[in-house]
Amino acid sequence: MRDKLCLAALACCLTMPGSGAQGAELRDSGRYRATPDAGGETLPYLQCVPYAREVSGIRIYGDALTWWGQAEGRYARGHRPKIGAVMSFRPYGRMELGHVAAVSRIIDSRTVLLRHSNWSPIDGRRGQIENDVRAVDVSAGNDWSEVRVWYAPIGNLGTTAWPVNGFIYPDKPGKSERLTVLASADVVQKAKASDMPVSRIGADFLRGVRSEVAVKSAPARRQLAYSAPRPEQPRPSHLTPALRNDPIGRIIASRMR
Repeated sequence: MRDKLCLAALACCLTMPGSGAQGAELRDSGRYRATPDAGGETLPYLQCVPYAREVSGIRIYGDALTWWGQAEGRYARGHRPKIGAVMSFRPYGRMELGHVAAVSRIIDSRTVLLRHSNWSPIDGRRGQIENDVRAVDVSAGNDWSEVRVWYAPIGNLGTTAWPVNGFIYPDKPGKSERLTVLASADVVQKAKASDMPVSRIGADFLRGVRSEVAVKSAPARRQLAYSAPRPEQPRPSHLTPALRNDPIGRIIASRMR
């Protein structure tokens, strides 16, 4: 009876509406979710989003599949790995909410080491943290659009080529990316203007007509808006790395320190 009351209280907490960062956490795909373990007990497990956020410092909330779009105009993005960047996975197959993982090491042009959570089930349980595990670019153009990732149950790289959006860097977007965002907004405005009806007045009607007041058009100004930085939050003490990680990745990481 006591266990049932605890579960009911937990369900009520998860369904209560929230606001601000706390509300975003409650709607986050990276929240702790309840799942029965081998003994039938219901235990929370760690998703990929809060761990990626903690180790990278990139303050984005919500499902992993929304990170790439949310980063536009807020963080720099690209298609080359950098230490501390977050690799953004697209939804694919049964991974309907996408995935995010932080880059901890760069080995060569096609190999990096990742820090992420809730990828490999370890000891039959999900939500485990894996540090310094390999991800290999298998795209034809070496553009990191497809990767294979270390999968603990088989002790090797997984066989699936997972589609990747790119990398989100813990920096403000560069000038070229901000201008790209502004240019895309201009395209939308021009598209709306093109929907306006075309005037049927001929050129002969306007011949010899002068404006009563000479009006000089003011130069257009563009102001780049920056979002206020979110305050840093203390790292949780419960993020304990799992023991069964990629052995080759651990060896490479220890030699590179």
